[in-house]
Amino acid sequence: MSWNLGDIFDTLGEAVPGDNPALLHGESAVSWTAFTRRTNNLAAALRAGGARPGDKVALYLRNRPEYLETTVACFKARLVHVNVNFRYLADELQYIIDNADAKFVVFAGEFADRLDALRPRLPKVQTYLQVDDGTPFAPFAEAYEPLAAEGSGTPLGIERSPDDLLFLYTGGTTGMPKGVMWRSEDLWGALGGGGNPVLGEAPVASLDDLATRVRARGPGFRHLPACPLMHGTGLFTALITLGAGGAIATLPGVNFDPHELWQAVGRQAINTIAIVGDAFAKPMLRALDERRGDYRLDTLLSIISSGVMWSPEVKRALLAHHPNMILFDSFGSSEAVGFGASITTAAGESRTGRFQLAEKVKVFTEDGREVQPGSDESGVVAHGGPIPVGYYKDPEKTARTFRVINGVRYVIPGDWCRVEADGALTLLGRGSVCINTAGEKVYPEEVEEMLKTHPAVYDAVVVGVPDEKWGQAVVGVVELNPGTRVSEEEIRAHVRQRLAGFKTPKRVLVVESIGRAANGKADYAGMARLAEQRLAGPAA
Repeated sequence: MSWNLGDIFDTLGEAVPGDNPALLHGESAVSWTAFTRRTNNLAAALRAGGARPGDKVALYLRNRPEYLETTVACFKARLVHVNVNFRYLADELQYIIDNADAKFVVFAGEFADRLDALRPRLPKVQTYLQVDDGTPFAPFAEAYEPLAAEGSGTPLGIERSPDDLLFLYTGGTTGMPKGVMWRSEDLWGALGGGGNPVLGEAPVASLDDLATRVRARGPGFRHLPACPLMHGTGLFTALITLGAGGAIATLPGVNFDPHELWQAVGRQAINTIAIVGDAFAKPMLRALDERRGDYRLDTLLSIISSGVMWSPEVKRALLAHHPNMILFDSFGSSEAVGFGASITTAAGESRTGRFQLAEKVKVFTEDGREVQPGSDESGVVAHGGPIPVGYYKDPEKTARTFRVINGVRYVIPGDWCRVEADGALTLLGRGSVCINTAGEKVYPEEVEEMLKTHPAVYDAVVVGVPDEKWGQAVVGVVELNPGTRVSEEEIRAHVRQRLAGFKTPKRVLVVESIGRAANGKADYAGMARLAEQRLAGPAA
């Protein structure tokens, strides 16, 4: 049969016991009955407000219940979810919202001033809906809450398509962010199709099968995405849990606070947590060490990570606090859910960067040959499905990333790997020079161009260096114009005024010459080594 996420959530609204929680946020809770009514109301209001199937809805929100309400309302109304990084500044925001052709923007009041200044540059946007976060109400916006709270709360009763889309914009690993287009049916399949491979549950066969399984399961899992919902790890793990009739908990704090997380785990009886590697795991471990024995962990079954290295020593230390949980390290991307997985328990651990290949995943050399287990060859990892349609309005990038090999369509984001003799995959790294800092992807050329707009800077290269806190720290290496002097902080401030904070170099190092080759290319590997040496020395 064909699948549509709007139909799936209509089914869940009838099958899940109404008193079960769907959304938890601080001290507040939204039951499944209320969640179903509110998403139905919001979907109906969006359509009544002029939204048509395929229209794009940009979500400019931190982790909060309204993010998931809007996402599910989009499924039900046949509208397209567009994630917006809440850390972006004006030019970055304008690019995402305009590139996506968004007609609706759902935003938190804290971002009203930034959006108001940007509105003249967003002529395609017809309606702004403001979520009440206690800040003043923007005169250019409509209120979100009445649209969700008022109405019959009944399903729309419309015919939907498996081809309905969800957009997930990447972090810009290949230049500007790209809108990954997921068909509803493919995304449902990629997220397990209502089953759970870790627990040995097969995908459901029909909507009736889904309803039967949800009723038999009883109270669903409670999942806390510590990472942002506007990124794939947070959103997709949340949809897996909601799609099984469970509950999603979000943290009210503006910045990640590991003590707030552990308090929520105990108070809300959380079963699973989603994080992004050591950037989250290390602060979480530090919080447990600081208040050893103070937090209730008995309901916690697993921590799931994707996107950044999760070091084995941190895994071991977390398990020392709570030996009964499973640590699930997933290797994937916005374009491919689950290339492979690594599971660590108190009884045994896996090597960092080593994953068991998922079904339909292969590794190919650049000329299209399959890399054989135990060979010395490396190649790019490829997923054979379910996979996205491609990138929105970028046929060239789609053709490069989504390729047909031996009659099978694969997505190949560019991660280089080696296949061990036992069939396991060892991740070598992204073929590009993309920097991954605390789960955020930074494309060096964008930052380099901004560095070079400073009048004192002649040339610049941006590299990532290993960092305990961030995973990788963004470091700028600059060559100054002759006779000029400028401080490191002046250059950093210049970038910080124009790009999101996570893109701003943590350090800026001055060199006599960037030393580009005759073809104009910089030696990124050499510059990264130089940066590491300089930062490790007395001058650091």
